[in-house]
Order: sequence, then structure tokens, then C-alpha cells
Amino acid sequence: MRLEILPVLGIGDVTEGDDLAALIATAAPWLHDGDVLVVTSKIVSKAEGRLVDVPADGPGRLAARDEVLAAETARVVATRGATRIVQTHHGFVMASAGIDASNVDKTRLVLLPKDPDASARALRAALRERYDLDVAVIVSDTMGRPWRNGLTDVALGVAGMPAIRDHRGEVDPYGNELHLTEMAVVDELAGAGELIKGKCDQVPVAVVRGYLTVTRDDDTGARELVRDAELDLFSLGTAEATAAGLAAAAVLPDGPGEAPVDPAAVRRAIAAVAGVVAPGAVFTHVTDDDVRAMLVAAVPRWPERATALVLGELPAPVDPADLVRFGADLQRLRTALAAEGVPSALLPPPAGSTASAALAL
Repeated sequence: MRLEILPVLGIGDVTEGDDLAALIATAAPWLHDGDVLVVTSKIVSKAEGRLVDVPADGPGRLAARDEVLAAETARVVATRGATRIVQTHHGFVMASAGIDASNVDKTRLVLLPKDPDASARALRAALRERYDLDVAVIVSDTMGRPWRNGLTDVALGVAGMPAIRDHRGEVDPYGNELHLTEMAVVDELAGAGELIKGKCDQVPVAVVRGYLTVTRDDDTGARELVRDAELDLFSLGTAEATAAGLAAAAVLPDGPGEAPVDPAAVRRAIAAVAGVVAPGAVFTHVTDDDVRAMLVAAVPRWPERATALVLGELPAPVDPADLVRFGADLQRLRTALAAEGVPSALLPPPAGSTASAALAL
């Protein structure tokens, strides 16, 4: 495979109601079948009228921007100072819901296209019907990435090709079957297009030539790239996840369950919090019947239906700050137990033991 990445020059400023198909076809009469058009989402939004009026500066501008951001937000993921990472109504997780104030008049903000997949399909259809061009279209925008510095362009919408190339079931040259490999090829092509579009060069469209031999209609679009919520292991920022866990722990039912406790579930819960508890804090699942009976006898309000015990210990000497942290650690453990389906009751430490607190399960 040999790829070429070509700029589409001369499109100029795009305004509401402009015909993108005509602008692109006029600026790039050299387009041919099988090309992949990487179109910056901003010109799609401008042509579709996805702009809002705001004050040019001052507190009123910030208030108006916050109001627009709230309307474009389906869920807040993380907030740090003025930075807000949110999930849009499309399902994308982005800073400020993709709202952009660059390359536009200071009194306006540009929102993401309402339906980027539909925008890509409409542009592809117009180029095919009016200019006899069979091309794929990617609507792209810039995003940050978790765990990595720097930005890159990704696909928000696509038409004419699948968003993902699925290698599962294929065998590599060493005879290993691939089980997880799904390549987000439209993101890779969007990033390739950005290499020549730039941010200040007013080149909103790039053409990647040589990747496709034939295009194909595909109704799935870029929606295929949005991870299902139940599969998202990082749906909240660190501070937000901690706050949500502690809030959930604060309202947990105070009592053990009706059924005997699965020891494996208790071990998993303890392991889940092992890396975040205070240094030196230890939680032990008491499984020896004789030891547990002795400890139970020492606890004044041991619930009758409890079948297991977890002891929490802090290393001496203990200062007030350690106790506050240990209280939060207990709540984390109760939350982890609840996630495993194990209710618990917080008890005072058993007399005669070295424990600082106990959980009846």
C-alpha cells in the first residue's frame, strides 16, 4: 500500500448555508473514486449553522459559554480548575464538549455537528449524485487522549467505509490467532489528514489517496467507535470516582445480608482497595471459626445473622489524621464489598484484639 495525503486549497471561509460539496469539488477537481476526504468538523458545523452568539469578552462571555457547555453535556467526566471533560450527547468524551472559539468571529462559538455521521453521509451523497465521485468522507475533530500528552484528530463521523478494521479471527505470521485487535482506521486517517491541514493554515479538507480501492455504504458510521458504558473502565476522573465511591459508601445499608458470604468475593473486595488505603492499614478476612467465635463474643452488638468478619488494623502510634483516613478506608472497603454483593455492618473493634475496627458480613 502506498498512501498520499493531499491538501484541498482555496476553500476559504465557510458560512451558514454554504454548499460544502460544491466548495470541495471546485477546489479539488482532481478528486477521483476511492479517495478519502478528511473534513474538519468546524466547516461542517459552520455550513450547518451550528453557531451560537456570545459576548466578545468579560464575565458575560464566560457565563454564556458555561450555559452552552451545559446544554451540550450529557455527563460530566472530570473537572480540574477551568477544564471540564464531558461526554457529549453523541457519546464522545471531550474537553468542553468540543465547543470551539478558534477560527471564528469572537462573538460566536462553534458547536459540533448535530449528527456527524449524517453530515458525512450527506456530503458523500452530494459528491456522488452531482459530481459522479465515489469517495469516503470522514468528519474529524481534535481530541486529547487519556494517559498521553498532546492532541490528535479523530473521526466524529464517517460514510463510505467502516470505522473499524476487525482483525479478530485472523492468524499472525507466527500462527497466533488474534482475539482483540480492532483498529480504529478512521481515527488513523483523520490524524494523517491533520498533518497537512494544520490549525492556522486554513486548509480544512485533506484527501488520503491509496487506502481504499472501493467505497461502501455503511450505516454504522463513527458511532461504532463509542465504547458502551458497561465496557468503559474509565468513565470518571480519579477525583470524581473517589467522591462517587465515598458518597455511595455513606448511604450503604448498615447490616449484613441474609445469605452466607462468598469468601472469594470478600478477598476480591479487599484486594480492590489494597492500593489506595492508608500506609500500614491492613484488612483481614477472619475465616477460622474458633477465632471468629471468640471475636464475635467480644463485640457488644454483633448482628445475629452475620456469618463472617473483616478486621481493620492501623499500625501504632495512631494520630487523629490517621483515624480520619482510616474511616475513609473503611468506607472504601464497604463500597467494594457492596460491589461484590456483600452488605456489611461497621462495628467497634473487638475487646482484646489489636483491630481498630471491624465489619460484620
